[in-house]
This record gives sequence, structure tokens and C-alpha cells, in this order.
Amino acid sequence: MDLLDRLLGHDAWTTRKLLELCDTLDEQSLDQEFDIGHRTLRRTLDHIISNMEIWSAMMSEQPIIRNQDRTLAGMLDRLSKAAGQLETISRKVADTNAWNALWTDHLDDPPQQKTFGTAIAHVITHSMHHRAQVLHMLRLLDVESLPEGDVFSWESAICKNKKE
Repeated sequence: MDLLDRLLGHDAWTTRKLLELCDTLDEQSLDQEFDIGHRTLRRTLDHIISNMEIWSAMMSEQPIIRNQDRTLAGMLDRLSKAAGQLETISRKVADTNAWNALWTDHLDDPPQQKTFGTAIAHVITHSMHHRAQVLHMLRLLDVESLPEGDVFSWESAICKNKKE
């Protein structure tokens, strides 16, 4: 397993864990407003997944399909697909050593060229930034047993699962 595998695996796994934890909450808690991030758990988690979907599509030169399913089950499904798309394009970039190759971000006005390496790093660090906000909102809702969300926790969990 290389560094890219670790970063992508941790990113998807940790977001999935937070979505699963949110499944213990009622709808009112998911939509409660906070003075942070995208203001609610649902909107912040949707933003994380949408970001993965949109950037993966753009880097893969695929049409951007904006999935509006914001149910927890829908977001879990979207996360699985988005993580797979991000892994596919990231692995292609790594395998061809195209980290510094350019692609065009057509959502910028005017469109801007960006490197694949920086775009992939952006998606992963963007997710981490918003997951920290999700953890803060969950703490404010008095949710207990929150994951630390670090790479060591991910590695420990996946190694444990491989032994079982």
C-alpha cells in the first residue's frame, strides 16, 4: 500500500464512519443549524461528497451529475461511488506519473488549468477540513464515542478487519 492508497482509503473510510454515526440521529439533529461549515450536518456531509463527485468528474473529463439525494443512505451510496471515481482517476495519475499534468477546470470563470496532483490533494484535504466541522457539530449535539478520524485509526481498523 502506498501513500496515495492510505490517503484515499482514510478519506473515504472516515467520511463513511461519520455518515454511519449520523444514522443514530433524528432528522432534526441532522438539520440543526450551527455557526460553522455549511451550517448543518446534512449540508456539510453533502458538500464533502459533492466535492468528491464534481472534482473527480472534471478531472476525468466526465459530465458533472449533481446528485441531490441527501438522505443518509443516499449519501452513503454517493460516497461509495465518488470514492471509487476519485480512486480511479488518482490511480491513473499515479501510474502514469502525471501529477504535474494539467487539466481544465471549466467551473472557474474564466476556466483555469490545474495540476492533477494539487487537485487530488485539494479534494482530500478539503474533506478533512469539513470532517473536523462535522465532529464539532456532533460534539455540540452531545454525541459520544466520536472517532478521532486520524490515519492511524483507519489503518488499525482496516488491519483488524483483514484479520477477521
